[in-house]
Amino acid sequence: MKIRDLAILSVRSFRTNTSRTVLTVLGLGIGIAAVFFLVSLGYGLQNVILGKITTTDSVLTLDVTSPSKLVVLDKNEVGAINNMPTVAETSPTVSLTGQLAHGSSISDGLVNLVDKPYFRLSGVKIAGGREFANSQDPEVVVSSATAKIFGYTKATDIIGQTVKLNLFVPSADGDSSAVTSLPSDYTVVGIVTDDDTNFIYAPINTVTGIELPPYSDLRVKVKTEQDLATVRDNIVHQGFMVSSLSDTITQTKKIFSIIQIVLGVFGLIALIVSAIGMFNTMTIALLERTQEIGIMRSIGVTNRDVAGLFLLESVIMGFLGGCSGLAIGYICGKVFNFSINVMAKNFGGQALDLFYSPSWFILFVISFSVLTGFLTGLYPARRAAKLNPLDALKYK
Repeated sequence: MKIRDLAILSVRSFRTNTSRTVLTVLGLGIGIAAVFFLVSLGYGLQNVILGKITTTDSVLTLDVTSPSKLVVLDKNEVGAINNMPTVAETSPTVSLTGQLAHGSSISDGLVNLVDKPYFRLSGVKIAGGREFANSQDPEVVVSSATAKIFGYTKATDIIGQTVKLNLFVPSADGDSSAVTSLPSDYTVVGIVTDDDTNFIYAPINTVTGIELPPYSDLRVKVKTEQDLATVRDNIVHQGFMVSSLSDTITQTKKIFSIIQIVLGVFGLIALIVSAIGMFNTMTIALLERTQEIGIMRSIGVTNRDVAGLFLLESVIMGFLGGCSGLAIGYICGKVFNFSINVMAKNFGGQALDLFYSPSWFILFVISFSVLTGFLTGLYPARRAAKLNPLDALKYK
């Protein structure tokens, strides 16, 4: 029997038993939708969290710090690290206690003296405004907590305002600090979301005529991901402590892999229940069409064709169940995401996309639904192929 004839006979039952077929496909679709919805939620949460802590450059960046006062991270050490052949660029930081004055208000906080590449290499996201135009202009980026301290209910309202900076520069022995007022007025150009900590970022090159302490930490960007281990070992050999955001990302991905498996198992339970319903439908179809199978066998249809007829029917139902499951899961995801974002905005949060489905996962879902259809139709197909034609003709 030709494949075209098998396909026509397979879909004929969809017309003769439309309600039962639709309910069976819908049942399988709900199981597929549960898997798709839950696993997509896991991928979406992973992307949201990683998107908050990473940038493209920060993944290739090492964070270098001094373990004690005996190992100093100064310009000479930074220069040596920067000259490594596999290092693309570096960005040092000096962290000092300081005062920020705006109008009649003065606030103590942490002052981070950095250069422009720092934001790109550290993964710090500017929530409003922008980062420094360059490392020479008197501009600052402040935390949202700083804006609230100065009376701005909406943090971004402080952008464009001018502030004055006073630094507490420690002495060489570290036992005392000298208060140094920077002559320039600094313009607030950006906001970093942090409602708990009062801190600012200021260009390190605008602080001149002051002997600053050694660098607090250093961001080192390597040229390729394969260079991370080599550069890390070289820097550790010099006596410094090294951490990497890629380590955090790896651990985070492992955690979310477990979460996705757990979510997938819950969805798989619903899929198994749906598959049992589909198996029941195919078994009933076999009983209803026993005489039809006897007639087909008596006119020369082979056992292989009979088995192929049932397998093709179950595979088509599995494919349709997968497509409907993707549609149901996608719609449910959009509705759920919209509801969560409405609630988040009402509580002062920001909108997020909580669902993400890689292309390979969509193809996997379709393939898995087809495989489910094939497996549920395998036993009825084999049983139909083994029917004795005479017994099948006499079956009532």
